[in-house]
Amino acid sequence: MWTESHAPPSLVTSQGLATAVSRSLTLAASAVMLNLALAAGAPAQVPDAGPDTVRAGQFDYGKMWTFEYPPGDYFSETYGFRADDSWFERARLSVLRIPGCSASFVSPNGLVATNHHCVRGAVSRTSRQGENLLDRGFYAEALEDERPIDGFYADQLIAIEDVTDEVLRALDVATDEGRGQARAEAFDRIRQRGRQAHSDMGDSLWVQVVSLYNGGRHSAYVFRRFTDVRLVQAVELELGFFGGDPDNFTYPRYALDFAFLRVYQDDAPYRPEHHFGWSEAGVEEGDVVFVIGNPGQTNRLRTIAQLEYQQSVQVPALLGFLDSRLEALDAYRAADPAEAEALGIRNRMFSLSNSLKASTGRLEALEDPGIMARKRDAERQLRDSLSADPELAAAYGGLFDRLEEIQAEKAGYASAFAAFLAQTNQLYASATLRRALAANALLQARANGAPPDTVELLRLELGRIGDHPAELERRLLAARFADFERYFGPDHEITTAALQGASPEAAASALLTASVLSDSVATAAAIAAGGPSPAEDPALRLIAATLPVTRRYRADFGRLTAEEAELEEGLGRARFAVYGRSVPPDGTFSPRITDGRVRGYEYNGTLAPPYTTFYGLYDRHISNPGNVEWALPPSWSEPPPGLDLGTPLNFVSTADTYGGNSGSPAVTADQALVGLNFDRNIQGLSRDFIYLPERGRNVMVDVRAIRAALDQVYDADRIVQELLTGRLFETEAEADAAAEADAAAGSS
Repeated sequence: MWTESHAPPSLVTSQGLATAVSRSLTLAASAVMLNLALAAGAPAQVPDAGPDTVRAGQFDYGKMWTFEYPPGDYFSETYGFRADDSWFERARLSVLRIPGCSASFVSPNGLVATNHHCVRGAVSRTSRQGENLLDRGFYAEALEDERPIDGFYADQLIAIEDVTDEVLRALDVATDEGRGQARAEAFDRIRQRGRQAHSDMGDSLWVQVVSLYNGGRHSAYVFRRFTDVRLVQAVELELGFFGGDPDNFTYPRYALDFAFLRVYQDDAPYRPEHHFGWSEAGVEEGDVVFVIGNPGQTNRLRTIAQLEYQQSVQVPALLGFLDSRLEALDAYRAADPAEAEALGIRNRMFSLSNSLKASTGRLEALEDPGIMARKRDAERQLRDSLSADPELAAAYGGLFDRLEEIQAEKAGYASAFAAFLAQTNQLYASATLRRALAANALLQARANGAPPDTVELLRLELGRIGDHPAELERRLLAARFADFERYFGPDHEITTAALQGASPEAAASALLTASVLSDSVATAAAIAAGGPSPAEDPALRLIAATLPVTRRYRADFGRLTAEEAELEEGLGRARFAVYGRSVPPDGTFSPRITDGRVRGYEYNGTLAPPYTTFYGLYDRHISNPGNVEWALPPSWSEPPPGLDLGTPLNFVSTADTYGGNSGSPAVTADQALVGLNFDRNIQGLSRDFIYLPERGRNVMVDVRAIRAALDQVYDADRIVQELLTGRLFETEAEADAAAEADAAAGSS
């Protein structure tokens, strides 16, 4: 359901680049014509054809267009309107990037629309003593009731500079060993220049150097960062998350996943230069929509060898981690529901289950013969284009072979990769083992006579590692021990050191009972007293047993991934030299705009309609009695008076969205808001690797449903009137009076 949220983690010097780039327009044009001739609309699955007959499609690399390379001519010619610079500027300045998601200004008074799931944590944080706004919902009936959200921010992209030449010049004169430092220094110079150029913005300025095409191109993005963001309205969790995990990544869908925020500046509502209008008509099947937001990292430009490594090693390891940690959190929540709720375990579980389902879909895509055949053909086309040009062949011809060799070498560390995955993650890794790693480094520094400031820094790092609840810590530690046994085998030195002949659960309990590092306060006391003893503490003994393996693995794996990143950068240069701007870069959680049409599709032997209605919501509720996933809150348990159940609720389009696009506005050519993107269908999970508009869909909340809910259920006239008139109302009573006056004037 929150597919489009941005999930936290996860990486050649060439000669003759100027000549290669000078030929890019000619090569790009021929490549595009080849794609058009061979593959427009080619199906993803070709069960009756051999792999050699499958051809890549025109838009297999997607439509995540950047604002520095806007597809103005394509939009204008395809959709029949003038997509000029001012059109793209308004779109760019109306959109915001918020933590993990996207949002947009929808009034001249700083009112912001986004998804409910994008502010779930914020809703919990703004709950006061005795409140549970996540379950109850929230509406600020007066301007003064809008609640500040601690630690929240919203970024608006105000300027872009292509800095590719500057970065590549710095890299091309650096030695192999000095490329990392050269890149960092170039980025720092660019950021400083951006801050100086926009110094009038003060502390609200934030400059980010974004690497596109895996480092083949670079842009400096200048953001205005708003840090005073307040909660205005949020639906109940049962509405925003209606259907729960069973409906996640599915369609037809019936979720009312929306919320409103407001940006403030100098303690007053911010007055943005641009904002989207509010559509009262909505969209119909076949209408074009433009979705603007911040899609997260994709893997569409990876080589076949890299994708095969992900299929055999990386994604299965991630699936194992997500499944086991979700099981640990679920068991802890069942054991202590109250404490789990206070810690926000529900939100963590939502995130893990979302990632688990998404990664399952990614693995299915990697195992799809039709998809991989299309990817192979796309790679063949690129390699043929490089081979056809002597200078490009000389500069980039060996990249594919070396990348393939690196994947084979990385696969040799598959067991260690899986066993140590997310070893230092503060939410899902054992705090005791994290402390043991930090304590070992501190004790070694002391023993080796490290400078006092180094020792103090290590002590502070150790002190920052907090505690999990005891039962949760035991389950997370047992999960790590089970990882050792599963991936290394029962007889491996690390497994035997961890388990000591016991089960993972029993071994975890024994270690936590015996180690002083199982408690942060006891750890601090032991460190202050000069301990703990590495020979006596079982957690430190375990770390000592694992370090030879982990150090060797991390050194070798780090060397390989660093070389891989450099090769990918060269491949990015090569790709841009061949295709130019006709192929968008992979997602980078930076602002993009994508186009598509409202369209249903075939599934399960039937048809998915272009939009669903409130009728479907009540059908799901009534047809699943007693199931919490389709339960409705009291305010919705019966259809509210005046609510038209035929109102469109969710709709789908072919727009190219991905994780991070949650909350993205869907607008018309006139830039009127018609929906808020919140998910993809199950067929769209392959978008990590390929864009297939013939079957993938993005799922959006319809603005007609949002208005109906605000009007008929929540009586939020202060928001409704602001959306419709652009006026800011201090109180609900003021908005009611204005609505009555407008109605009276209209009737007369």
